[in-house]
Amino acid sequence: MPHQQLAYLAQGKLHLRGDNGTNTLESAFGRSLRERAAQIQHRHAWKTQGRGAQFMTGALWPQQGRDPGEFRVAITSIASGREPGELLYSLETEDISGIFRVDGNGVEQRLFHTADFRVRHVALDPSGSSIAASIFRNNFTSNLAVLQVEGTELFEATDGDSFDIAPRWVPGPHRRLVFQSAGLGRDGNGRFCGLGPFGVQQLDLESGVIECLAEESDHDLLGPQRTAEGGLYYIRRPHHSIQRKVSPVSALRDAALFPFRLGFAVFQFFNFFSMRYTGKPLATSKGAMQLQPDLKRMLVWGNLIDADHAARENGLADTEAPDLVPPSWQLVRRSSDGATEVLATGVLSFDIAMDGSILYSNGSSIRCITPAGSRSERILVGSMIEQVTALPPR
Repeated sequence: MPHQQLAYLAQGKLHLRGDNGTNTLESAFGRSLRERAAQIQHRHAWKTQGRGAQFMTGALWPQQGRDPGEFRVAITSIASGREPGELLYSLETEDISGIFRVDGNGVEQRLFHTADFRVRHVALDPSGSSIAASIFRNNFTSNLAVLQVEGTELFEATDGDSFDIAPRWVPGPHRRLVFQSAGLGRDGNGRFCGLGPFGVQQLDLESGVIECLAEESDHDLLGPQRTAEGGLYYIRRPHHSIQRKVSPVSALRDAALFPFRLGFAVFQFFNFFSMRYTGKPLATSKGAMQLQPDLKRMLVWGNLIDADHAARENGLADTEAPDLVPPSWQLVRRSSDGATEVLATGVLSFDIAMDGSILYSNGSSIRCITPAGSRSERILVGSMIEQVTALPPR
């Protein structure tokens, strides 16, 4: 489909594709944070350079902030606005998270920000007055929240010990959200130990009633969307439980190795984000845990995806734009009578355009299924595409 207006997210950066090609949109708020960090670094540079560093560092003066080039600013989710060219997105740094809107002229408006939790998976309702989002807390729970576009109050629509994410508004006169939800697993001491399979739930914001639309005991159902005709779309992938049977011998061995494994896991987690957003590893070249920078990874739907490995395993049919997820990641359409149909395989993200066409990505490209579903064509080749959204035509 020629000239499809769309946006996609790749490694924390937002890209827009229109009639004049593809360009990258930088957040004005994110740029201002980086500039402020650079100014602070410049003002205090004398304390960490030359003879001044010998006197001011150490016990007399704490080590100053890191290189402002390493200041992480990442766009974490995108959504179509109501007007042509309008876009919403969530953005976060190490300290804060927020929701922003940019109009067709590139003017950015900050709608909400907080340091209390992380906000992602934004979605604008059809009237353009409310935004739904996922909020992530430090206790491993995630709930849905609704924010008025012209207000500052955030209403939490779900609660409890669950993992509710990726809300989308359901077309129609009622205020309803469809989202993916999984139960949390905890041990006898209340510690988080895993997630159950993701199912598709629907929440009526007016009555507070939650209805299960689809679930499978051995599959995760991700990123659901509904159409005005009652069709339900989602990505289905095999669910891999982390629970396992443990023998007494292996339990003792795991207990002895736990501190080392935990330390290594924590280092790898932060090292991954450092390399992803700055291109630099946390360890120095002399460090015992030094790793070569690897920017060909991304975290999608809880899976750490290695692009090179995935290309070798899944991309034999298309060397230019290989699938970054296996064929078992399927785009499924479920009709109002319960019948299901697999529309595409190797799908990492998708969105339904206003004309009924479907955009979907395998991580390396974006393809479009025509409204009649008669054919699929590739409209864009990219790198590490995490999310795609259709935009209103200009």
